[in-house]
Amino acid sequence: LAELTESGIRLRVVGELQAFEPRLRELIAKATARPVAEPRMTLTVAANYGGRWDILQAMRRLLIERPELAANPYLLEESCLEPYLAMAGAPEPDLFIRTGGEQRISNFLLWQLAYTELYFTDTYWPDFDAAALDAAFASYRSRERRFGRTSAQVAASA
Repeated sequence: LAELTESGIRLRVVGELQAFEPRLRELIAKATARPVAEPRMTLTVAANYGGRWDILQAMRRLLIERPELAANPYLLEESCLEPYLAMAGAPEPDLFIRTGGEQRISNFLLWQLAYTELYFTDTYWPDFDAAALDAAFASYRSRERRFGRTSAQVAASA
């Protein structure tokens, strides 16, 4: 923790932490509360995290703070829910790399991966080296980022 703090790295832990022993929850709370004078980066650790859990807990927190939305759900918009998600404040990923031959996102960042480019490789994590990362980046660079639009709409907005 001292090395992270000295390097300007803020620690964040997301997930269903209530499942952990009280002592571990206390250590996580202390570690994530450490002030970083000039944060250069945030290291986020997902512990006991699941995308479905995240959406459900966000919805519960939202409805507790804004009960009028339960009475009139048509007032609910994406922007209402986003601040309650575990990764609130973090940018959505541009690239998701899945190693080991699996071709699924496995309940990870379900909300945030909506417009993320997915890259699947048979290479297992321990063997995923700089060359494998370069291949993933090359694949990413070859893609057209449309964010739900057509190619024609992207070209028209350029």
